[in-house]
Amino acid sequence: MLNSKNPLNKPIASSNLFWIIPVLILLVCVVFFGYKYFVLQKELETTKVALKIQRTNEKVLEFAKLFIEKVLKAETEVDFETRLKLENAVKNLGDEEILGRWNKFIESKTESDAQENVKNLLELLVDKIKIQ
Repeated sequence: MLNSKNPLNKPIASSNLFWIIPVLILLVCVVFFGYKYFVLQKELETTKVALKIQRTNEKVLEFAKLFIEKVLKAETEVDFETRLKLENAVKNLGDEEILGRWNKFIESKTESDAQENVKNLLELLVDKIKIQ
């Protein structure tokens, strides 16, 4: 006689076992991939921060190189085009502290003030470069 609750006429325990194993496997997979997702998300954030630091470092170094080449090594007065290029480079850094030191430098009244402001600007540029 067939059991109305068990249409395949199999013991109920083996029928449940058939569904429990795939559900457990799926549950383990979900937990594993969820963990991997959060680990990779954290790694992505770390990489984004490192990339931002690297881009900032590149900009600071580029400005420092341009400043040394066009201002410190200049044998004549710096022309308008070079000043404009330097001004754009310092603004491109997006750093208010560097911009403030730059403005102090360009507003120097005496040669000794300019020398002191150059030292302060270069010191700040070196301080802004972060080693990863």
